[in-house]
Amino acid sequence: MFTATLLTDPQNPALEGGLIAALSKTWGGGEARWLAAGEAAEFDMPALPADQWQAWADLQAIGVDLVVQPSAGRKKHLLLADMDSTMIRQECIDELAAEAGVGPRVADITARAMNGELDFNAALRERVGLLKGLDESVIDHVLATRITYTPGGRDLIATMKANGAYCALVSGGFTAFTARVGAALGFDENRANTLLAADGRLTGEVADPILGREAKVAALEELRARLGLGYEAVMAVGDGANDLGMLDLAGAGVALHAKPAVAAQCDIRINHGDLSALLFIQGYTRAEFAA
Repeated sequence: MFTATLLTDPQNPALEGGLIAALSKTWGGGEARWLAAGEAAEFDMPALPADQWQAWADLQAIGVDLVVQPSAGRKKHLLLADMDSTMIRQECIDELAAEAGVGPRVADITARAMNGELDFNAALRERVGLLKGLDESVIDHVLATRITYTPGGRDLIATMKANGAYCALVSGGFTAFTARVGAALGFDENRANTLLAADGRLTGEVADPILGREAKVAALEELRARLGLGYEAVMAVGDGANDLGMLDLAGAGVALHAKPAVAAQCDIRINHGDLSALLFIQGYTRAEFAA
């Protein structure tokens, strides 16, 4: 048995029952269940549809995301989440670079690295090098004035934890940010890179080892083993090339507003919904959200 979930932007909840009914009929599915009125709905069907990706493309054109998964085991017990452009709407290093006067140069490197065009570790070292001499106090300033949270994040973490899941923030960014973001959103733990500083200023270096693609995979393996879970019980979410390893291993690997080269390699692609989509695709109704 498979379940198809259709969802859209919660700020513009225009999902229509007729659309869902027509797709269910085409795929031999059952009656639709509304997860949130006008925002998300699902139906079950006996087999994986051959035209799934054509239907996905057609729905994308009208602002609707479509996710098809096996019905069994949709609720996950471990969440690993990227931070930059996932749990928050910004790339922290780009915001630091803007304060240092090298914003466009660093943002270009970030975009290319996240799309898989550059080696992540080398690109991180190059970008951090451009921050040399920046006053450490700028980190607090950026957190206070430039960082905004992706909608649905608190709902996601609170609801999964209320249902027994463990939630880890695993970022290629910096601990100075993940500690604050992780605490604000309710994560059980956070892992990231450490910016080095001396005499109150950034040295332009990052501590070894760098937490990149391989380290995110290692975190998934370590936490899964510690909790006694199979891969099918894991959900991972991210947007960049350095997330692909954990997205591929997780039972539900979610490309959230991801770079095109990343989304193309993932079966779960959320381009219109926010982080609450990760609850809808597990079968939670909005009435069951814990936050």
